[in-house]
Amino acid sequence: MGRLKRGSFARNETHRSNAVFDGFELSLLSFLPLALNSAFYLSFLETMFDFLLKQPKNKLNHSKLFSNVLDKRYQELVVKHHIQSDEEQIKVLGHLQHLLEGIAEQVDKSKQLAFNNIFATTPLSTKSLYIFGDVGRGKSMLMDVFFDACPIESKRRVHFHAFMQEVHEYMHHWRSKYGGDPLPSLAVKIRQNSLLLCFDEFQVTDIADAMLLARLFTRLFDQGIIFVATSNQHPDELYKDGLQRELFLPFIESLKNCSEIIELVAKEDYRLSYFKSMKTTFYLESEGKGQQFLQQRFNELTNDGGIENRILHIKGRELVLQKTHGDILFSSFDELCGKTLGAADYLAIANEFNTLLIAGIPCLSKEIRDQVRRFVTLIDALYENKVKLICSIAIPVEQLFFEDKTFDFKRTQSRLIEMQSEKYFQSKHVVC
Repeated sequence: MGRLKRGSFARNETHRSNAVFDGFELSLLSFLPLALNSAFYLSFLETMFDFLLKQPKNKLNHSKLFSNVLDKRYQELVVKHHIQSDEEQIKVLGHLQHLLEGIAEQVDKSKQLAFNNIFATTPLSTKSLYIFGDVGRGKSMLMDVFFDACPIESKRRVHFHAFMQEVHEYMHHWRSKYGGDPLPSLAVKIRQNSLLLCFDEFQVTDIADAMLLARLFTRLFDQGIIFVATSNQHPDELYKDGLQRELFLPFIESLKNCSEIIELVAKEDYRLSYFKSMKTTFYLESEGKGQQFLQQRFNELTNDGGIENRILHIKGRELVLQKTHGDILFSSFDELCGKTLGAADYLAIANEFNTLLIAGIPCLSKEIRDQVRRFVTLIDALYENKVKLICSIAIPVEQLFFEDKTFDFKRTQSRLIEMQSEKYFQSKHVVC
């Protein structure tokens, strides 16, 4: 789901009631007073409840349809060589399967409540899941498998940073228009939009987020919202050494009480293994099919996952990135260097993404001097943050040359060469 503008948490949940009862419920509501005043009301009610609540003998239990569905989908990815089978991943998958079956069972129960316009349905009682572990272990992949299989429509998968940006935007709009506390309205809007939230890259680095999370998520939990989150940190490590962290501690306790904390301890960094298996990371455009090469790499890195827009807020401005998945960005030289972006923009990108795919790096010339200058700044930011770079380029890096008195391109050339090395790909992504 892309960026949601003002009113971004507007309702889009679809309620799918049983069509057999739609007309019946309306007629029932008009007839009920008469029935209650009649001598035969006891017999009427007994017949009515038997009709509404009794399940056909041949009707399949919805939750049973989802038994072991995640393992089946996981094994399909293994057979197709998209991933390697890993015992630790399968263990975590078992927890996700349990959550999936709990949600499916709750869907069954809610469908059996014929008086859903009279009696309120109970919130989902299943605990949320918080999955943490080192980078490249398959956390996001497992969450994607779960999300795709989940049988409810009111669900959303979103990068946590993007979610929090939407939260702050909603609160700013509310306060400027109405004043007062926007959180009660915000929590209701989020619940109207989604019953299940899947957060990728759950992390807290901003004091504004830290101060808000406890109040917001307490309300979301009270609304019955379930979430699945992936993170590189145990909850106790979130916002560590942050300003006024003592005010953030109640959120950590609430998070641990309302969710199951699961560590994915897979020994191998599968993303690093993938990088090692690549014969080239800088694809020469002269060989043709540069875009196809990058698209294939993107599909493999994301396991053919969905694409979403990402909006970075930088010094009061918005930087819209059209093609992202988790911590992977697919962009182009024109998009990143053809616009009036600066060091702050490139630093934000380098902090946000672990891997960057850039299409169409051209031969460098004085005619595109401004673009070259931005490219130098971009590479500096990527290099300092150890962002992994895959690109299509017009000529070999060794032949790239640009002479200018205001910056040293030789350093950029040297960094581009190093960024293709195995040692560089083994380095850990740095977030400033």
